Order: sequence, then C-alpha cells, then structure tokens
Amino acid sequence: MGIGKQVRIERIIDRNTGHAIFVPMDHGVSSGPIKGIENIKKTIDLVAEGGASAVIIHKGMVRAGHRGKGKDIGLIIHMSASTDLAPTKNEKTLVCTVEEAIKLGADGVSIHVNIGAEMEREMLRDFGKVSALCDEWQMPLLAMVYGRGPNIEDQYDVNVVAHCARIGAELGADIVKVPYTGNPESFRKVVEGCPIPVVIAGGPKMKSERDVLEMVKGAMDAGAAGLSIGRNIFQAEDPKKMVMAMAHIVYNKGSVEEALEILRK
Repeated sequence: MGIGKQVRIERIIDRNTGHAIFVPMDHGVSSGPIKGIENIKKTIDLVAEGGASAVIIHKGMVRAGHRGKGKDIGLIIHMSASTDLAPTKNEKTLVCTVEEAIKLGADGVSIHVNIGAEMEREMLRDFGKVSALCDEWQMPLLAMVYGRGPNIEDQYDVNVVAHCARIGAELGADIVKVPYTGNPESFRKVVEGCPIPVVIAGGPKMKSERDVLEMVKGAMDAGAAGLSIGRNIFQAEDPKKMVMAMAHIVYNKGSVEEALEILRK
C-alpha cells in the first residue's frame, strides 16, 4: 500500500485497533429523504459525537453535510447509484469519479456491486476501472459486494457472502462490506477467506437494539474489522448513543449487556 492510501486510511480506520464504524447515508438516492437523514448535517453531527469513523454520502451531500465545526469524522463518497423506483434496482451505475471525490476532500470512496444481477458484467468492469484509479490517486476503496440476483436464493448464505468478500479483495478494494451471515462461526469463514478488512452491513431496520448489538458483537468475535451500518444507526431513537454503544463493542471488546447500558444512560 502506498503512503497516500495509508495516510487516508488512518482517517477512516482506527490506527491502533484496525477497526472502524462507518455510517452510510447514501439512501437519499435509492429511497429519498427517509427518516433519520432528512437533515443530514444534524445526523452527521450526532454520529460524529458518538465516535463514528466515517460517513458514506453521495457527492451532492458533501456541501449539505459539511459542518464547519464539531468533532472530526472521515468522509467516504459513494460512487454507485440506483433507485427503488427502477425496474432493476440491483443494477448499479457510477455517478461520481475518483477525481471528483478528491476535489471534494474525500478520505475514501465506495462502490456497490451486486453479484448475480443481470448487469454483473458491467458492475465488475466498473469495479476494475475504479480500483485502478484509486491506486493511481492513492484513494482508499470500500467495495460493497452483495449476492443479489435471480439465481441467488439466500444472500446471507455463507458461501455466497464469502464469495462476495473474496471478489472485493481480488479486484483491488482496500475494505469490503458484506452482509452478516447470522452467527460468528459462519462469518469467521468469510473473514478467513478474505485478505482485506471485512465490515458488516446493517441491512433493514431491526426489531430491537439488542438484535443490532448482538449482530455487531458476533461479527467482531468472528474477526470483522468493524461495521458499515446505516438505518440501524440513523433511525435509532438516539443515533449518538447507538454509535457509542457499538463503539464499546468494536473498540473496547465490550459485551452486549455493557453496550445496552450505554443506551439506557
């Protein structure tokens, strides 16, 4: 890894633990101004105060979300898009360039690839091109890789998830984001088969705070580098406290019960 990437990665991943808490807020393109990101600047302030490593937002939200004050937080600009209104929402297209992200002050960029989708070929081609440009410009690349397509029965199946994680590494990402497989034993197989840091996705809003924290704990016990969770943070009753609770598990190896106590304070 070049020195430029290393410097930038230390802005989004804790240099002492190698762990991270990313909060994606790119949902405005796919789903509109959903609960929790109507005022993105306010939400970014809250998760920064809670101890998040970085936020993931689209390029147009950098101006809306740049705070000018408050606690530092890393900036990852998302480069892929599709909408829930499209007939083929699993087919992502690039809507930003690495050069644009540099001009906007990004510490990293992210792309989304759906393995098994009808446009898999095009998304993999874009992945390769973005990866090459990230190496050229020394920009960290987070790849969100999911198994989503007509022939994939279960996107959480360990073999599917492990394959997705390995694709991220094989094509040159610096960090890969995949779904959690449901338990530490199976997710450990995902981590062991991937030579780059693996972070878990949060998925839809879960039923309880305990469910969310148990997922985080299980992933960390399996060797994950951290998490990239959106709705289960920014739609929480108190996003700041939710990040604090997760941070206790991610950085301090805390228990779920201890994390729940942080939420109750």
